Amino acid sequence: MSDFTPSDMPSGITELNGKPYMFDAKGGLKPVDLIKPADKLIDEQVRKIFGFALALSEQVARFKGHTFDDLGDLDAMLAQEYGVKLGGAKGNKTYLTHDGLFKIEIRVSDLMTFGPELQVAKTLIDECLNEWAADSRPEIRAIVTRAFNTDKEGQINRSEIFMLLRLEIEDARWQEAMRAIRDAIRVIGSKTYMRFSKREAFDAGWETITIDLAKA
Repeated sequence: MSDFTPSDMPSGITELNGKPYMFDAKGGLKPVDLIKPADKLIDEQVRKIFGFALALSEQVARFKGHTFDDLGDLDAMLAQEYGVKLGGAKGNKTYLTHDGLFKIEIRVSDLMTFGPELQVAKTLIDECLNEWAADSRPEIRAIVTRAFNTDKEGQINRSEIFMLLRLEIEDARWQEAMRAIRDAIRVIGSKTYMRFSKREAFDAGWETITIDLAKA
């Protein structure tokens, strides 16, 4: 951690009438000399580590910005080389060193939500499952259950919804349900991610360099 210069962190100590106080978690002031040594030690360590964390986060954010700028300049030079004018949204791209050992990938992921048509689809799917109960299709029922169960953030399981679309079922109601799902899909934006990978030889497996740029 000594390689990073920590961001300035407030000491948490407030002077009042010439005496040091610290706020507690309820917003009250407490004299420092009445705070347990262990609590003060924890406070000091958390503030110290947090200072390094903030500095690292700021460094990653700067690195992300510079990387996009540098790759943008590279794209512009390549476009000029081939007489192409760049414009519009940027898509997925891969940049590789000549020896094939280092790779930068830019991935654009659509941010999606589902409209009210999804509830129509669920009603039609339930009708199908109820009628098929005698035929016993537990694998399909399991996918449906996972697809429409919300996660802890209240989000529909998107990957399982798309898995339903891949099932080849000829029932007319099922086909209508799949049409309703497709109509329910709303693309509300996109997010761009970077991935850095390296390998020891041209025929070796790729090893991802872990940098959490998505949160920066």
